[in-house]
Amino acid sequence: MEKSLCTLAAVIFLGGFSRGARALTSNATAQSYLSFNYTTAAVTVKGAEATAAEEQSRDGATETKLFTSTARNKQPDATDISQEIKNKEEKGDEKPQMDCPPLGLESLRVDDSQIQASSYQRLGLGPHRGRLNIQSGIEDGDLYDGAWCADFKDKHQWLEVDAIHLTRFTGVILQGRNSIWSWDWVETYKVQLSNDSVTWKTCMNGTKEAIFEGNQNPETPVLGVLPVPTVARFIRINPQTWYSNGTVCLRAEILGCRVDDPDNSYSSERELGSKDALDFRHHNYKEMRKLMKSVTKECPDITRIYTIGKSYNGLKLYVMEISDNPGKHELGEPEFRYVAGMHGNEALGRELVLNLMQYMCREYKRGNQRIVQLVTETRIHFLPSMNPDGYEVAYEKGSELAGWAEGRYTFEGIDLNHNFPDLNNIMWDAQETAGDASKVSNHYIPIPEYYTKEDAMVAPETRAVISWMQDIPFVLSANLHGGELVITYPFDCTRDWAPKENTPSVDNAFFRWLATVYASTNVVMANPDRRHCHYEDFQQHNNIINGGAWHTVPGSMNDFSYLHTNCFEVTVELSCDKFPHVSELPVEWENNKESLLVYMEQVHRGIKGVIRDKLTKQGVADAVIKVEDHEHDIRSAADGDYWRLLNPGEYKVVVWAEGYFPSVRRCHVGMEPHATICDFALIKTPIQRLKEIRAKGGKIPQDLQLRLRALRLRKLRASTKAINQRRESQRLQTRRARSSGAWRG
Repeated sequence: MEKSLCTLAAVIFLGGFSRGARALTSNATAQSYLSFNYTTAAVTVKGAEATAAEEQSRDGATETKLFTSTARNKQPDATDISQEIKNKEEKGDEKPQMDCPPLGLESLRVDDSQIQASSYQRLGLGPHRGRLNIQSGIEDGDLYDGAWCADFKDKHQWLEVDAIHLTRFTGVILQGRNSIWSWDWVETYKVQLSNDSVTWKTCMNGTKEAIFEGNQNPETPVLGVLPVPTVARFIRINPQTWYSNGTVCLRAEILGCRVDDPDNSYSSERELGSKDALDFRHHNYKEMRKLMKSVTKECPDITRIYTIGKSYNGLKLYVMEISDNPGKHELGEPEFRYVAGMHGNEALGRELVLNLMQYMCREYKRGNQRIVQLVTETRIHFLPSMNPDGYEVAYEKGSELAGWAEGRYTFEGIDLNHNFPDLNNIMWDAQETAGDASKVSNHYIPIPEYYTKEDAMVAPETRAVISWMQDIPFVLSANLHGGELVITYPFDCTRDWAPKENTPSVDNAFFRWLATVYASTNVVMANPDRRHCHYEDFQQHNNIINGGAWHTVPGSMNDFSYLHTNCFEVTVELSCDKFPHVSELPVEWENNKESLLVYMEQVHRGIKGVIRDKLTKQGVADAVIKVEDHEHDIRSAADGDYWRLLNPGEYKVVVWAEGYFPSVRRCHVGMEPHATICDFALIKTPIQRLKEIRAKGGKIPQDLQLRLRALRLRKLRASTKAINQRRESQRLQTRRARSSGAWRG
């Protein structure tokens, strides 16, 4: 086939810039036109003619330098290329991989000062808002709208990006305006390139100016691939047509490589990356499982892989345990967990957790004392993908083309962060009815009856995690998300269904400490000069906020964990970009590595101990631990051990268990980074005393709440088992039908 190109006239450079241009010209290398990273990319150059043989198309197009005027053959047109991609997919071949990464409009690597525009309607729709996936504020007309919008509706408008360095541009990703009030998007556009931002040349498609297809709705990203990779410093998007009832508005990402080393597309990114030799790439389900197995093979003495259930589509929810005695709860050793991938398209948490597994394994083997201490004193659990079905959807689209919500939900369309039982309102309603909050249980609140039914809208992933929470006495957890840079803490759900309202728990001070520990050690969050991700300034809150003060989330995992179990949990919003490009992963690891480690170490704060029967010395399970002035109790684990997270101070602690006299102690929590041991020995209530109480018509104290909680859990597990059996039977029937059809064929 003939190959079209961006036919560009020579541009005169000044001083050292021209010398660099000549050097680059002499080092021109062939680039494959079909080599890009996006799985559902639409190659959208219009009007190209396909007249040469197929052999020529496989040779690839030579990259164009903006400062050369050499004409080249034509590229195959969009129809031919799309068909080739489709043929590859039908044959099961690997999908084409991207040649160059994003410049970083979405990830904020591109500074606001690098983005210019021909005009803009107002500051809130200025060029700095033309970033892929940027989200608008609720108020229309504020400073944080969801796109760049030109002030005029004509074909002379443009959005310009200065790459700072000479860059081999390969493509543009376009998106419409994010707004709940307006529908605006660009339907077709041209691309112009320059080295001085004065002289511009339009990307050509043979003898005609190339017209790229844009969007058909505001949210779906569309990739336009340059006919030939072209070296320049500046790039412009020049809208030609737009939605008929809208105006000229767009969000964009630019694909390009610095040309410092033509043979190494990611050389500049690696220089800014990590010294840790970890597997920095996005892992689909099979690759994730393979990596986890490689970690257990490398560190068999401290790791174990287990599963807690399956997704709707039957993908297993794998957990990696790291401990010096994997597979066993050790008396006095706290249990910690990281959960990632609740929203399948928020992929950074998944990769950070996989990196953390590798890192801890290798550093333990090297004798890193910090890691050795964590492993020997803590039982650690990593769930890298709570929503594997959703992740696979986002992964298939690719890091930039998944948009803001593709893969967020489960296969059934459920948002897992709203799918846990809303225990907040159960507790608050009971307190209002009782008139005295002290008479209402503030912990271990049972799952409501409706939630245990087979027809309840409860995702299998949620059921699996709830069951996991019951089996292991977790003390501390973090739920890793993406799309912002902030740490949120309970309560996530507001009272009286307010859209947003500060709704603190009784452990607000300690939750703020936990959030601050992560935020203050995160490289990006700790930077006072960083840009807002979207429209909210979390730096005024030191990058931490009460969940309800941000926006109400009834049925969140954080609140459920706190009210139904002993575990304290926060949500970590890791990055402005939900699904960072693979080239960003080493930097993101460095941004979060210290935070991930120091947060785990907080599980050793407060008080801990063992509650035993004074006579038999056996541990007492499910004893209630009450801290004075902290109206949130916890329970002892099966062996009688407990952990109560607290800030430094003096505390009066009361322990009570069914069939025992209460016991009281004063416990001191110091500034040291380890828990204070505070053991209790309980004395059983004598049988004679019980008889006296009954004779006087009194009631024997019973832990009815605990019994109800256990009953509801049994019902939930029974309904889950029935649902899983039915679903597995359906899968088996489907496989048999397919096999039968294939045999007949």
